[in-house]
Amino acid sequence: MLIRVGFEIAFDSPQPAPMLLMLYLHPTRELTTRQHDQLRTSPNLPISEYYDMYGNRCGRIVAPKGKIVIRNTALVDDCGLPDLQVPQARQAEVQELPYETLTYLLASRYCEVDSELKDIAWELFGHTPPGWPRVQAICDFVHEHIAFDYMQASANRTALGVYREGVGVCRDYTHLAITFCRNCNIPARYCTGYLGDIGVPASADPMDFSAWFEAYLGGQWYTFDARNNKPRIGRVLMARGRDAADVALTTTFGMNELKTFKVWADQVS
Repeated sequence: MLIRVGFEIAFDSPQPAPMLLMLYLHPTRELTTRQHDQLRTSPNLPISEYYDMYGNRCGRIVAPKGKIVIRNTALVDDCGLPDLQVPQARQAEVQELPYETLTYLLASRYCEVDSELKDIAWELFGHTPPGWPRVQAICDFVHEHIAFDYMQASANRTALGVYREGVGVCRDYTHLAITFCRNCNIPARYCTGYLGDIGVPASADPMDFSAWFEAYLGGQWYTFDARNNKPRIGRVLMARGRDAADVALTTTFGMNELKTFKVWADQVS
């Protein structure tokens, strides 16, 4: 199955400003990309590329004064299968975990491990079987606990705030689920990327980038999605990190105003 992904984002800046861009496909997608993504700007600017500490492909530019449009598109070959389900995947003891997974047990900007959420996590999920069933129980709870509302999006809401307010967008579902997993000694990391309406009824809302998470079970990372809470087809990963702070799509060192935001992920016959 082929999926055409892309976006067009425009900003207006009162003065030149450096920008960091995490708007590429993740390097793990290179072998499944028929037409590779190529970040472009209008006006045409030099883009220097680098890889961050989590292996994400990033770019940096100096946006000029006035309007700048950033575009990207790619054609991805996808297996067409829904997210893998492995209910028997076991949870490792902390002392058994690979070193590289340990950072995903710790607190991060939006995920307050060892806060009051730790006691809440064990009260809610301590009776569930460890491993896959426990992560699924976390997704079930978060899915039911939060009311999805674009108008309630907040750049400052942490997992504890999500739990208390019971409202948010996909990043909020993801932060709360990640925090519950970490408090239950399950490594969990934040993912962002494209998720179009493939294999599901089309949404009336404009498309946005999506957030989900991966939990380390049975010796590997598996995809979970507390927002949708069901296996989906056609996820296209862009970046991974501890939480949304590590995978900000754009970071501007100066003032700007968002003027245009269009995202697409469509199946191509």
